[in-house]
Amino acid sequence: MLESMESVGLLTGGPWIYAVIAASVVLDVFLPVLPSGVLVITAATAAAGAATGQVAAHEVPDILALILCATTASVLGDLVAYRLAWRGGARLDRAIARSRRLTVAQERLGSALASGGGTLVVLARFAPAGRSVVSLGAGAAHRRARDFLPWSALGGLSWAAYSVALGYYGAQWLGTTWLATGVSLLALFGAGAGAAFVMRRRPEPAEAP
Repeated sequence: MLESMESVGLLTGGPWIYAVIAASVVLDVFLPVLPSGVLVITAATAAAGAATGQVAAHEVPDILALILCATTASVLGDLVAYRLAWRGGARLDRAIARSRRLTVAQERLGSALASGGGTLVVLARFAPAGRSVVSLGAGAAHRRARDFLPWSALGGLSWAAYSVALGYYGAQWLGTTWLATGVSLLALFGAGAGAAFVMRRRPEPAEAP
């Protein structure tokens, strides 16, 4: 197990891991297949190894810095998608109109933000591809940034803190690094499936008379 912990420490050692995680989190709003959650959990798992003395502390990222890095990158990615969709013009409008999923998400998001709530934005951060749909939908609908970005920040912080906590405490409780990482990833995917289910269960927006 010690050798396993040391190998994770080598994979996540050095300041470059922050840049890799940040780039992955920013880009997965456009490419949801990128393993941003895997990277965050693996880095947090290594940090747990440092806390128990199984990995040299200088070889792993700091927990708070990891949360801050992932949160900031998440908000930045949302903002980029939001601004691109805002300026997307008629071509993007036609693409959204052809997609029932994007159209419904845009309508739900508009209703949620107009009523002063944004739980849909937070839930979407956990759901597979939900972040992409919501960020693009908010921009295409020209929702105000001050209505969207605070919820984006809350969603990013919730996702980052949850992912880091899974990796960190999973490794401390289970002890075996790769097993802990696998179980933590299953918990992250489970949260995503739960968020997607809740989003689907939300009532459809009422049609105008």
